[in-house]
Amino acid sequence: MAKYILYFTQGCHLCEQAHELALQVLSANDIAHVDIVDDKELMDAYQTSIPVIKRTRDGQAIYWPFELEQIQQLVE
Repeated sequence: MAKYILYFTQGCHLCEQAHELALQVLSANDIAHVDIVDDKELMDAYQTSIPVIKRTRDGQAIYWPFELEQIQQLVE
């Protein structure tokens, strides 16, 4: 099971940047990708703040814009 969720939408260049940043700290297997476009609840929650990285164990999340240091803090 993935330890983190990256909420995104297809074609979002910020989401691609967030993914590349996350891969500097996490392995690809640690990240689940969830496209919010087909889920009304997720759209309501994240449509103006994607990309979002959320830790699955406790729900702690960081919202764009974030930097590598914030991802590292989320992982610690």
